[in-house]
Amino acid sequence: DLDARVRELPGLGFAGVNVTVPHKEAALRLADYAGEGAAAIGAANTLVFEEGGIRAENTDAPGLIDAVGHVEPRTRALVLGAGGAARAVLWALVGEGAEVSVWNRTPSRAEAIVGDLGGAAVTVPSAVDFELIVNASAAGLGGADALAELPLDPGQFRAGQTVVDMVYGTEPSTLLAAAEQAGAGTIDGLEILVRQGARSLGIWVGREPSLEVMRIAARG
Repeated sequence: DLDARVRELPGLGFAGVNVTVPHKEAALRLADYAGEGAAAIGAANTLVFEEGGIRAENTDAPGLIDAVGHVEPRTRALVLGAGGAARAVLWALVGEGAEVSVWNRTPSRAEAIVGDLGGAAVTVPSAVDFELIVNASAAGLGGADALAELPLDPGQFRAGQTVVDMVYGTEPSTLLAAAEQAGAGTIDGLEILVRQGARSLGIWVGREPSLEVMRIAARG
């Protein structure tokens, strides 16, 4: 089974593994113990193989803040999604003092994560109301049209906003293309991938990796 296969990896020389959607909550359950962030978020994207067992960590949260930069208190932020990635984003932004709204296509899931981590659930968000918008859902995965799956009117994007799409691919997503055309700042999923990966590598090897080398590899 999956648990047994993961537990074989230390014997093969692995220091740890990164975990992606939709396995982040399962990764936390598999671990023997968890770091503060992973435990609070309820999801892990990083497993660390140690002498005492498997430790779960979450580098999505600090990786997002690394990519976005300092988030001013009371920044109005919208998080799209309610899975493991969205939980990390919500926890990170609430911790920065942002006023966070959460949308999910299943409203009860948005209600559940704000009940756990803070923020407020919304059913019909208006993009113009937010300084920061983060797509932490699977909308756009595999090159699909993210805007067709999200409750956002591209005509409401504006200068002064930052729009982040955690889904990554070889081409800019329709979400980011529309935001950029409207003058908003954009951060793509590959930058988020690099930032969380750098945090994970730092945990595994105890050294700070080169972000530029990682960006070249990710975009190559």
